[in-house]
Amino acid sequence: MSSIINLLRRELPEIKISADVSYKELTSLGCGSAPLPVLAEPDNEAQLVKLLKLLAKKGHPLFLFGAGTNLVGSDRKCKAVGIRLAGKAFSRVAINGNCVECGAYAKLPLLASLCGKAGLGGLAPLSGIPGSIGGALRMNAGANGVEISSLVKEVRGFFYDGKPYCAGKDDIQWFYRGNSIPEDVIITEAVFELRESNAALEEEEICLENEHRRKREPAGRTAGCAFRNISPQDSAGKLIDECGLRGLRVGDLLVSEKHANYLMNTGDATEADYLEMIRILRRAVSDKHGFYLRTEIIPVNPELSGLIESDTPAPRVNVLCGGVSSEREVSLKSGETVSRALRNAGFKVDHTDIRKCEITGTMLEADVVYPVLHGGFGEDGTLQRMLEEAAIRFVGSGSASSWLVMDKIATKRLLDKIALPTARWAVVTRSARQIPEDLHFPLVVKAPCEGSTVGIEIVQDARGWDDALDKVFKYADELLVEEFIKGTEITVPVLNAVAMEVIEIVPPSGGVYDWDAKYVYRNGTTEYFCPPRSLPPAVTELAREYALKFYHAAGCRDILRVDFIVDADGVPRVLEGNSLPGNTDHSLVPKAAQHAGMSMEKMTALMVYCAMKRSGEAPSTLAPEKRGGRMSKFFGRLFDTVCNLAGLFAAGILLYAGYTRQETSGEVPSLVLISGGILVAIFALCRQFDRR
Repeated sequence: MSSIINLLRRELPEIKISADVSYKELTSLGCGSAPLPVLAEPDNEAQLVKLLKLLAKKGHPLFLFGAGTNLVGSDRKCKAVGIRLAGKAFSRVAINGNCVECGAYAKLPLLASLCGKAGLGGLAPLSGIPGSIGGALRMNAGANGVEISSLVKEVRGFFYDGKPYCAGKDDIQWFYRGNSIPEDVIITEAVFELRESNAALEEEEICLENEHRRKREPAGRTAGCAFRNISPQDSAGKLIDECGLRGLRVGDLLVSEKHANYLMNTGDATEADYLEMIRILRRAVSDKHGFYLRTEIIPVNPELSGLIESDTPAPRVNVLCGGVSSEREVSLKSGETVSRALRNAGFKVDHTDIRKCEITGTMLEADVVYPVLHGGFGEDGTLQRMLEEAAIRFVGSGSASSWLVMDKIATKRLLDKIALPTARWAVVTRSARQIPEDLHFPLVVKAPCEGSTVGIEIVQDARGWDDALDKVFKYADELLVEEFIKGTEITVPVLNAVAMEVIEIVPPSGGVYDWDAKYVYRNGTTEYFCPPRSLPPAVTELAREYALKFYHAAGCRDILRVDFIVDADGVPRVLEGNSLPGNTDHSLVPKAAQHAGMSMEKMTALMVYCAMKRSGEAPSTLAPEKRGGRMSKFFGRLFDTVCNLAGLFAAGILLYAGYTRQETSGEVPSLVLISGGILVAIFALCRQFDRR
């Protein structure tokens, strides 16, 4: 690295260039036994641009150091040139009314204090977070329910080639501990838009936040939280603690006794200590909780992340959503929610908007396919049958059960067969559309294979009959007609053969729970009560019992939602089932799971493991070479089959030759041929059955 040091000092004499800088000086954790070979510290943007252009011209990599509060150093010589924006220009803070311009190297606690004293509010909840503004923006730092992105007006910086970068808040996609700012951008400055506040109140809130943080966080050499939280209910510290790993030591690195998501350097901890510690913690949490923790600490060594991931690789899940049914938009929202939850849980996720019912390469490469499709081929068993034929593991019921639950007429027949209470019903067709004689108005006319209240009409009397049929016949040639039951609408989710808490649904103004009441809210907001507010426990327990019976009788798997109307006599009458219910943030199944203390992340992970167990493979012990190997499995099975057929063919030849010689000469060798043929045939058949 001496050549690059000499080059920088010769070409950029105005920039401070240091050699062999210890990671104890560069980072708060202080891990890493080898010093950083080269550190460049430009004073201003002009110097930074010159430095970036020179490195780009020479094709030399770089690594950006801010305050170093979330970094781990290396035990090997770093090949990149370290850059630290330590000059005064990068720490500048300028307050102009409600807008605050701030350099990327300014410390977040100091900025919060300056703004608080100026009577500007918003930063106090973040005031206990150590580190620089640049690092806080890059990680979308958050605390106490506030993320720094909510206060940003503009972000400025430079690409690695020296070209300027500028983006407004709305030009950037912000998410938990991240954003869409390109990775090859060095943030140099940001503009915040804060609200007016009382200076004394802001300073008091900052003092309280710092006091609370001192009480709950350990003091000493640390890089803050080692891992990202899975969800508010599944914090990384809690998960590690429940594995019994508080106080674990690897070399000079220690899991804090005060907070299990903090790693403490008690002496001269190395990168190797950090790698081993992270591996142990991820493996333990994966085995006990089924989550794959994602590190929040950034490594200087670019190979470290891959080494961590390879030790306990997360399953790959292909989430399918969209489809072509009338419920496409709802499915897209559900798919986004499921994909986000699985990513938070540490899974590798391929998100697919599927518009054609076919098996794709992404499905073949996935450990599990997770359909989040409503209506059409995604819910009627068509896709499930194709997945079954391709031997692809997938979440949810099989093809036969999916069709049965999707078809409201088939569901009614099953309900009658297993004696579960439901509304009196009949079937009408285009050629036989008369009003069923044994049913009484008001009646409900339903298209049998639609969902989300699509293709449903309520008919009050005979005058509206024909008009209602004409509307619903647009969706199907055979319609379900059932008596309208006035009562309390409830639903019971079933997850992995466990009936969850009942949810009471109260549409606005006592109306019908239709599309508007579910998604649009033009007529008011639907209320949901979990547990129900107006039903006695005996009724809700009966509904849960009925839901579980329907789940098993229909042959369902993993997930089902059963909808009921509780009539005036307190009888829960089954309306229908839904084998792929909605999974948006306000959907019913996640609401019931939340009531049971199950986050969306935990619920979706459970569904993946339910699918994986059906193959007999535990996800946490899958060898890396087995992942994404469906094509190799296919060719392996093809090879086995060819070998077995060849064996049987050889056996046939031997048997034929033996019997031919037996008839013509009766010599003893014929017995040898016959015996050999029989043995080869037995061997081939046993091998085939053993594979199965």
